[in-house]
Amino acid sequence: MNAPIAPAVPNMEHHWLPFTNNRLFWQEPQIFAKAEGVRYWTPEGREILDGASGLFCCAAGHARPEIADAVHKQLMTLDYTPHFQRAAPVSFEFAERLAGILPEGIDRVFFGNSGSEAVDSAVKICLAYHRAKGQSQRTRFVSRNWAYHGVNMGGTSLAGMVNNRRDFGAVTFDAVHMRHTWAEEQKFSRGQPETGADRADDLEEMCKLYGGETIAAVFIEPIAGSIGTIVPPKGYLEKIRAICDKYGILLVFDEVITGFGRTGSAFASQEFAVKPDVITMAKALTNGVIPMSAVAVKREIQAAVIDAAQGDRPELFHGYTYSAHPVACAAGIAALNIYRDEGLFERAKALSPQFLDMVFGLRNLPQVVDLRGYGMLAGIQLKPGATPGAKGSLVQRLLFDAGLHIKATGDAIIFAPALVTPEDDMARMGDVLQKVLGRADL
Repeated sequence: MNAPIAPAVPNMEHHWLPFTNNRLFWQEPQIFAKAEGVRYWTPEGREILDGASGLFCCAAGHARPEIADAVHKQLMTLDYTPHFQRAAPVSFEFAERLAGILPEGIDRVFFGNSGSEAVDSAVKICLAYHRAKGQSQRTRFVSRNWAYHGVNMGGTSLAGMVNNRRDFGAVTFDAVHMRHTWAEEQKFSRGQPETGADRADDLEEMCKLYGGETIAAVFIEPIAGSIGTIVPPKGYLEKIRAICDKYGILLVFDEVITGFGRTGSAFASQEFAVKPDVITMAKALTNGVIPMSAVAVKREIQAAVIDAAQGDRPELFHGYTYSAHPVACAAGIAALNIYRDEGLFERAKALSPQFLDMVFGLRNLPQVVDLRGYGMLAGIQLKPGATPGAKGSLVQRLLFDAGLHIKATGDAIIFAPALVTPEDDMARMGDVLQKVLGRADL
């Protein structure tokens, strides 16, 4: 019997949990008290394998002493610096390090605190760029059905998941949505589906309907993660890029989930060989240790905004109190060192075949109706329950009880273990999935 780590049931009156059925949680709380490597422990000391890298954040596993030491050193050297008209050396170092792994030319970095903030920042940067180029009529944005781009104003407007926008129409801006790329004939596709590239033609039709000259940017997750891992069909991203070029539209890749090795390359844009104009990132940016995000843009975008500004004024009236927080920058540099020194992006590519073999080995289980995956990211579509999302919620809780943490959205579960996961732990995760998804009585 494992020794207790913390009180099993804390006072839960005051914390309103995000994206949570709080009433159910109060009845059956599922709480973590400790993390190390690819494991969590509950307050009573029960071990839970981490099959979701926290929330797709902890690519190098939990409790890395290298990051903890860097954070402590930075806290005791320079704990906070405002980045309005001031700066800290560590922020320039971190931006330079990021530029070294980003696609060539996308090397101007603006820091925020979350993926949601990165999306809002990217929206404003796109508008500022077009205004600087004398095209202030470009105010419309294009996203996709089933898209998730965070929950601030930008992400809510771009959202293609109805529950993320249903109650918040008053705070949304002008965004229109293309179809998602999943189709019935793609079921059980491993890697990029062979069909579906023609859905990029939706963007061409929107340019004809609204006028391509009115569209500021297209926001796309290279792999749509939160909805359950929708991998782009072969040729789809290439067609989107070509249409954006034709009409002078900026292409933004939201790589909050796919960045930092998840696909086997530093960024999915490199993996799929399609270069956007803007990349948003967060999550594994600091290995999930300190909240942080970034927007990386082509250098000509920054140059246009700066060159168009008049007088002694900020060129971009945007930023956050904690932009480029020194401690977050230190954590990010330490995370990049781990990714480099341990070859984690390369390890993800090497481990992916075993990972996908395991995932697609779930095909004939009673609760599985589709499987999708690329790199170290997979979606498992569940047989629907009595109401939409009920099966996903149930399975997520059953997996926790069986010793596996995983993320569910609706009736899809997203499987994304850390890039450092040992092969035997990967096999144990597969065993838990087999056990739970093999039940016919759910």
